[in-house]
Amino acid sequence: MPEDRNNAVIQAIKAYGKNLLGFIRRRVKSDADAEDILQDVWYQLSAVFNAQPIEQTSAWLYKVARNKIIDRHHKKTEALLDDLTPGNDEGDNLPDLKCLLLTEAKTPETEYLRNLFWQQLFIALDELPESQKQVFIWHELDNMPFAEIAERTGEKVQTLVSRKYYAVMHLRRRLKQLYTEITEY
Repeated sequence: MPEDRNNAVIQAIKAYGKNLLGFIRRRVKSDADAEDILQDVWYQLSAVFNAQPIEQTSAWLYKVARNKIIDRHHKKTEALLDDLTPGNDEGDNLPDLKCLLLTEAKTPETEYLRNLFWQQLFIALDELPESQKQVFIWHELDNMPFAEIAERTGEKVQTLVSRKYYAVMHLRRRLKQLYTEITEY
């Protein structure tokens, strides 16, 4: 019986692997992220196949992949830092701020930098109009989808996306000096 399940997993990988990877790649920032998510999907498939049969394998695989992509997007600090870090779109070749702020090291320096960053972020957020500030906080810090924010506020999703865009642009400008100071130490 376990051999039949292993064969079913192998058949699913052969049948859906290439298309599923393409589906994931179109929705994430890098090939490495796509491959990581795909591995998570295969791992979950093998675990489920050992517990119960799946009626519609294709639908199940795409649903799991979509959920894994959403989970990846909902990582609070990474999503926030990706939006705030000046990157290639501005022509900067500065070191990666995430390396400094998301490091596992708990030295006095890294703790100081983390605290300074969050303090300056919240000061910059207070400078925004309330509608932009609230959309940014709900979407980035509270992980609330735009559809839910639209339902809560009665605003159109595109309006909310626009407000968040202006908030991010303000935060980028406002935090650029801090970013430069941190990365030059």
